[in-house]
Amino acid sequence: MDIFVFVVLISNLLLFFFAFSDAADSITKSQFLSDIDNTTLVSKDGGFVLGFFSPGNSSNRYLGIWYNKIPVKTVVWVANRLNPINDSSGMLILNSSGSLVLLSQNTSITRLANSTKEAGSPVVELLDSGNLVLREENEGNPERYLWQSFDYPSDTWLPGMKLGWDLRIGLNRHLSSWKSSDDPSPGELSWGIELHNYPQFVMKNGSQKCFRSGPWNGLFFSGMPELQTTRDYSFTFVYNKDEVQFTFDMAQSSAIITRIVMNQSQYEVYTWVEEKKEWSMLLYLPKDKCDSYNLCGAYGNCIMGESPVCQCVEGFKPKSLQTWNPEEWHKGCERSKKLSCHDKDKIAFVKFVGLKSPDTKDSWVEESMDFEECRDKCLNNCSCTAYTYSNIRYGISGCAMWFGDLFDIRQIADDNSMDVDSQNVYIRMSASEKEVKNKQKMKVIMIVVVAIAVVFGVLLIPYYICKRSNFRGEDLISFDFSDRAIQRGLINKKWTGKGRNKEMELPLFSFSSVSIATNYFSASNKLGEGGFGPVYKGSLLNEQSIAVKRLSRKSGQGWEELKNEAMLIAKLQHKNLVKLLGCCIERNEKILIYEYLPNKSLDYFLFDPIRYGIIDWATRTHIIEGIVQGLLYLHQYSRLQIIHRDLKASNILLDKDMNPKISDFGLAKIFCGNGSQATNRIMGTYGYMSPEYAMEGLFSIKSDIFSFGVLLLEILSGKKNTGFYQSGSINLIGYAWDLWKSNKSLELMDPILGDTPPANVLLRYINIAFLCVQENAADRPTISDVISMFNKEPALLPSPKKPAFSFARGIEDLGSSKKKLEICSVNDVTASILEAR
Repeated sequence: MDIFVFVVLISNLLLFFFAFSDAADSITKSQFLSDIDNTTLVSKDGGFVLGFFSPGNSSNRYLGIWYNKIPVKTVVWVANRLNPINDSSGMLILNSSGSLVLLSQNTSITRLANSTKEAGSPVVELLDSGNLVLREENEGNPERYLWQSFDYPSDTWLPGMKLGWDLRIGLNRHLSSWKSSDDPSPGELSWGIELHNYPQFVMKNGSQKCFRSGPWNGLFFSGMPELQTTRDYSFTFVYNKDEVQFTFDMAQSSAIITRIVMNQSQYEVYTWVEEKKEWSMLLYLPKDKCDSYNLCGAYGNCIMGESPVCQCVEGFKPKSLQTWNPEEWHKGCERSKKLSCHDKDKIAFVKFVGLKSPDTKDSWVEESMDFEECRDKCLNNCSCTAYTYSNIRYGISGCAMWFGDLFDIRQIADDNSMDVDSQNVYIRMSASEKEVKNKQKMKVIMIVVVAIAVVFGVLLIPYYICKRSNFRGEDLISFDFSDRAIQRGLINKKWTGKGRNKEMELPLFSFSSVSIATNYFSASNKLGEGGFGPVYKGSLLNEQSIAVKRLSRKSGQGWEELKNEAMLIAKLQHKNLVKLLGCCIERNEKILIYEYLPNKSLDYFLFDPIRYGIIDWATRTHIIEGIVQGLLYLHQYSRLQIIHRDLKASNILLDKDMNPKISDFGLAKIFCGNGSQATNRIMGTYGYMSPEYAMEGLFSIKSDIFSFGVLLLEILSGKKNTGFYQSGSINLIGYAWDLWKSNKSLELMDPILGDTPPANVLLRYINIAFLCVQENAADRPTISDVISMFNKEPALLPSPKKPAFSFARGIEDLGSSKKKLEICSVNDVTASILEAR
C-alpha cells in the first residue's frame, strides 16, 4: 500500500515538475525535491543549498543543508538524522494539510513539520541565513513561520539561530554532535542551556557535565569571556517568562563566514579563510584542564600554571590533606574554620576577583535587587554561601546568590589583569578569617611605611619646614560627601596665597589625604589621561569612590584654568553635568575631585572595537538627549550663561545607568549678550572646534552647537571625525556630506545598530547634525531649536548648507587668515596661540 501511495504521488507531482527550477529557493504544493533527479533549493543570495547527500564513506542518503559557495562540502543541518534513506528514492513534499514530509520508497514516512493549523497556501523556503522555513505564502510578517529548521539544530550553530528554551511550548534548541563523520545521528556530546533560576550553557557527554559556561553577566558568560560583542559579532541573551535563549549575529557589513560546531570531542568556532580555501578554528572548548567540569571539587579553585592546578579557595583546606593528588581532587575542600551561622557579627563576605562564577544549579537571581540588598539577603539566610551582582553591562546591578557548596570554580584572570568588566564573587566566611587576613596585610604595610619613613624622613623634614603653608586641608579619606552640613561648614573657607583669595564654595582637602585615597597616584588607579593631566580613581573609608584630576605641570593649564573650572562647576547643578566635590591646592598642586562615574567616557565605548556594541540605538538616543539637556542648561537656564568650548566624546562621562554628564570645564567661558566674543588664546580640540573659533578666535553659544553637531555624527556612525579617511574625504563631516548629497545617508549608520533606528529617524538626526556644523555661525540653530527639531519629520526640517571643514583647505586659504596661528598639541587636545600680524 505504501508503494502504491508513493507511485500515485510521484505521478501527480511530475505533472508540475516543469515549473520547478534547480536554482529555486522555495517549493509549494505543486513542487517537490527529488534525490533521483538531483533537484535542490538554493537560497536567494546563493549562500546555502538544500538537497540530498551521503556523508563520508556512507551510502545512506540524508536531506541536509550545506554551504553553496565553499568548495569544502560543509553540512550544517540534517533533516533525517535518525532515519537514513538507503537508496535514491528520497523526496521532500508538502502534503495537502501543509505538513512538510520526507518520503522514501523503502522506509516509513518522516514528518519534518506537522502544521498546527490548516495552511491555505504553504511554501517551503530556504533563507539566506541557512534557515529552512515553512510559512504562509501571503504572510505579512516575514518572520512568522509555521515551522523552521533553526528550531531543530543538528551539530552546527549559525548566525541568527537561537539556542535555548521556548518556555511556551517546552521546545529545547540544542546542539548534538554527529556519531561519526559517516553517521550524522546524534552522538554523545551535546551543548545547550541548562534551565534553572540562573541559566548557563552546559556541555554534556551523555548525561554527565563536562564543561559549563557560567551564567550570563550582561556582557559574556563568566566562564567564556572570549565571546564578547565586537565589530563583526554581536551576542544576545534573553531570559524572560516566554524564553531563555542565546543568539549570535554577524554585522551586516561583515563578509566573514562563521559557524559553531559541536563535534565528537569539543565545541569549536570556525571561520572560512578564502585565501587558503579552508576553515580556520578560532576557539575550542574545553580549552584546558581547568575547563573540565568540577575538576577540583567543592570550593576548589583550578588555576592553570599552579602546581598542583587544584588549589583551595582562601579560607578552605583540602578534605584529603595527606593525599591531595589528582585522584583526590574531586573530594574538594572544606572550611579551615567552622562557620557560625547564627551570630551575624562573626560573618563576613570575602571578595574574590577573576573567578568563573560557581555552578548555578543551586542558585537564585533577582535582576531588580541592588547590591546592598543582595548582601543583606544573603547574610540573613544561613544557607546562602555566596553572592554577586548578576549584571555588569552598565556598571553593576542585580543579585545572584548560591546555596550549599560551591562547585566548578576556576581562576579566569588575576587581580591585575581584570578590567572594568570583571565580576567579583563574595563568599561567606568567618569574620575572624578575614581579620587575620587583614592583620597580615597591615603588618606588611606598617613595616614598609616605617622603613620608608626612616629612610626619607631626615631628607624630607627640612623641605617641609621650608615649604610649610599656613593652610591645612581637610582629610579626604574620612570625608562624608553625603553630609551637607559638613560641606556648608567648609564653604566659607578662603583660598590663601597670592591670587587665590576668592571664595570657591568648595571643600579643600590636604594633598596627603588625596594621595592616600588614590593609593599615591598609582598606575593601577589611573582611569585615563587628557590633555591637562591624568585622572585617578580614589576610595574613601565609607567605600565611596571618587575621581581625582591632577593637572600636569606640562599641560599648559594653570591656576586660572583650575580656578575657572572649580568656580563654574561649583555654581552649576544639573543631572547632566559632572559634579565637582572639592579640590586640593597644597604644594603647588592643582587637583580637582569629582564624583566617580564607573562607565568612564563616551569615547571609551563608541570608538572601542569591542565595547562599541554595548551602546545600542536606545542607549545612544538616551545619551544624545542627556547631552542636549546639559547644553540647554548651560546656554539658557543656569545662573550664568556658559560656553563649554571643548565638547567632545571624551568629555561626556557615563554613570552606572549610562546617563551622560558633561565634564571638563577648564576652557569654559561665562558669556554675556547674544553676539560673539574674541580671544587670542585658542584652546580646544581640532575636529570639534567651529571654524570662526579655530581661525578667528571668535566664540559664542554657536561654537558649542558646532561641537555638538560633530559629536552627533560620531554617535550615529561610531567613527571619529578626526583621523577618518574614506572615499577621498578628509574627515567624517566630509564623508557624511558626500553621502548626504548622493542620497545615501543611511550608509553612515553604525553597522552594529542593524535595522534600528527607522530610516526617517536616522535621516532626522543626520539633518540636525548638518544644521549644527554649517560654516556660518548665524545659520546654526540654538540648542532649544535643536530640541524642537528632534520631534519633527525630516521633510519639515531646513535644508543644511555646506558644512565647515568638509573639504581640504589649500595654503592660500590659510594665508588669507587675518591672524597667524602657532599650533601645539598635547595628547588629543590642541592649543592654538594667535598673534596679530
